[in-house]
Amino acid sequence: MPTVRDTFESTLRSARSTVAFRETLNLAYDSFCASKTRFLLTMLGMVIGSASIVLVATVGLTGKQYALDTISGLGPNKVEMQYTGGVVMGPNNVSTPDYMTREDMEAVDAQVPGIRFSSPMLEFHDRIAIGNGQSKDAMLLGVSPKYKDIRNLKLKAGRFFDNEDALTHAKVADIVGPMAIEIFGSYHAAIGNTLSIHGIPFTVIGVFVESMDTFGQSEISNHTLLVPYEVARYFTGSDTLKEIFFGMDTAQDVEPAAKRITEIIKSRHRPTSEYNAATLTDVLSTMANIANMLTIVLVLASAITLIVSGVGIMNSMLANVQSRIKEIGIRKALGATSREIRLQFLTEAVFLSLSGGLVGTLIGLAVPFSIGLFTPFAIPISFWAAIIALGTSVLVGVIFGTLPANRAALLDPVTTLKYE
Repeated sequence: MPTVRDTFESTLRSARSTVAFRETLNLAYDSFCASKTRFLLTMLGMVIGSASIVLVATVGLTGKQYALDTISGLGPNKVEMQYTGGVVMGPNNVSTPDYMTREDMEAVDAQVPGIRFSSPMLEFHDRIAIGNGQSKDAMLLGVSPKYKDIRNLKLKAGRFFDNEDALTHAKVADIVGPMAIEIFGSYHAAIGNTLSIHGIPFTVIGVFVESMDTFGQSEISNHTLLVPYEVARYFTGSDTLKEIFFGMDTAQDVEPAAKRITEIIKSRHRPTSEYNAATLTDVLSTMANIANMLTIVLVLASAITLIVSGVGIMNSMLANVQSRIKEIGIRKALGATSREIRLQFLTEAVFLSLSGGLVGTLIGLAVPFSIGLFTPFAIPISFWAAIIALGTSVLVGVIFGTLPANRAALLDPVTTLKYE
């Protein structure tokens, strides 16, 4: 067990250490006050560097969020079931594709929780008459009214066909924006006109566009017409479906639902048939990783400013040591150790770098915060960037303050007292 004397000496050492460090902080502050202009100019580089790190991270996060929101616009929480292979052998060894059916979609709706919308899709290609003896190649997609919500389509004019149109087998169509402009000259001019498909007139009731340009990489092309699924069956003569679309309640439901939907549909078809559940999860994950890597690279590039500022701090502290040689000699003569001298100048260097880093970080955080406060734009704020900026500031102060601190600590007290 420790004796009373051991306890006393331990307490005394702690007190000495506390007083010494408090004295060191006071000396660092007094040194700053004595040369405010020089130290403020030295801190300026740290202010700019720290603010740059925070702002670069903010720009990176804003770009990342914009890209993810744009891609998600193709169909938030969408699961697209696709038939990819497998056949059914019929009489005389005639094989037919093992497409999905409307009953498959209804079975999924009944068994998978979290499905908000679902839509079958029939695809039919033909030339449509547009009047004056002219015709155009077009792709007819038979879908349900909920397809608009699943795919997050944007109406530019008119309306999307509804459940009443589907129940009454109304001959109405919504056409894609580029096709409306090509045929009718504008979005609004297309509304109320008719297009003839196999001699059947369809009235254009709406013009739509995708939420982002997919450059023909989705099921919607620049010559697409959307009609009620019940009407499209007239042209295909079949209930088979190559694709079925599902819209989930939340993004967290997408991947579990995709797996379960695939299991249900496979269980209703031949074992050799193949079906694929396409989601945006992998695309969003890849995009997020790319955006994160670019942000990290940009933050590291902006951190170079802090290194340059560190060189400025080192030069300033070397000049500070040179101008305070006699003070150092007096402190050593009064009993200050080399360790205490080293700690004093190292503390001053860290004080400079951290003060500049703190001011710069506050400025970097204030800019996106102000934009979010006074404008309708929501700018993500990265507090991790603030932590990195402050941590880097301390590190720069330690690294670039070590040389001046060591030089001060190694000065000979006799020589310093004679210095003029």
